Amino acid sequence: MTIRSVAILALPGVQPFELGVAWEGFGVDRTDDGVPAYDCVVVSQSGRVPTAAGYSISTPHRLDRARGVDLVVVPAQLDHGNHQQPILDLLRETVERGARVMSVCSGAFTLGAAGLLDGRDCTTHWRHADELAARYPKARVNPDVLFVCDPPVYTSAGTASGLDLCLHIIRSDHGEEIARKVARRMVMPPHRDGGQAQYVDAPIRTRAADTLAPLLDELAAELHLDQNVDQLAARMSMSTRTFARRFRDEVGTTPHLWLTHQRVLMARRMLEQGDDPIDTVAERCGFGTGAMLRHHFGRIVGVSPAAYRHTFRHPSAIAG
Repeated sequence: MTIRSVAILALPGVQPFELGVAWEGFGVDRTDDGVPAYDCVVVSQSGRVPTAAGYSISTPHRLDRARGVDLVVVPAQLDHGNHQQPILDLLRETVERGARVMSVCSGAFTLGAAGLLDGRDCTTHWRHADELAARYPKARVNPDVLFVCDPPVYTSAGTASGLDLCLHIIRSDHGEEIARKVARRMVMPPHRDGGQAQYVDAPIRTRAADTLAPLLDELAAELHLDQNVDQLAARMSMSTRTFARRFRDEVGTTPHLWLTHQRVLMARRMLEQGDDPIDTVAERCGFGTGAMLRHHFGRIVGVSPAAYRHTFRHPSAIAG
């Protein structure tokens, strides 16, 4: 389902910057650049909301305005335990009617309090990950990624990763070129340099990856080949343990996850730009079989390869 309407929750103690991240993603009018507009509003339970910065904001819209939207966004809050029952009810109702919810940073705690993280993969800022996992033990918290999409629940880590998740949603709705236009307006890359998370195109480099950068470039050109950690370590003249540790330090994830996300990115581009059969796409991207491509593509992107192609294939790629 394409997201056309968004409600951003202004909760007591809301972090203004994280609220601004959500507004930057969905509330700014970029139609002059050919970017379709979202119907985006900020809502609150009361008209005036104290923020974590010591000042208050006022919102003209109440919770009822959020009851029919396609996406409800929960920005970070100062108090992770301040969960108002009407807010939790709204979030549960949103998911029950088939719409989506998204958190920025510690907004994940509100989703957890609503029971929406139970049995799902999720993330939050690494400083809060242990607390989130302890408070909601049924949630599968991953502290090492930028964001996680476990539809209909979407969670992002720190502030900047909220923008990454917004761009992902925009890309899902409108395709790669529109996402690039939005990213240019925000003066940020459409895909974080090596940026990684569930549904992000590739693992993030937490450092400059000075040691591994040449290998990463080679691997990006060899996605059709089978790769394992022992082979990669040998290519770098390292022990397997040293290589795995260096990879996580420089890239921010495991070699397996990095390769999987790179392969999904390549598959997305092939699906957008060509009409090769799914099995051919799978083979060229290194997944081997169409079934394996569907498994990883659906887990990371949230839709099947066929559905993605139907939605995002560029007109020039359509034969006849």
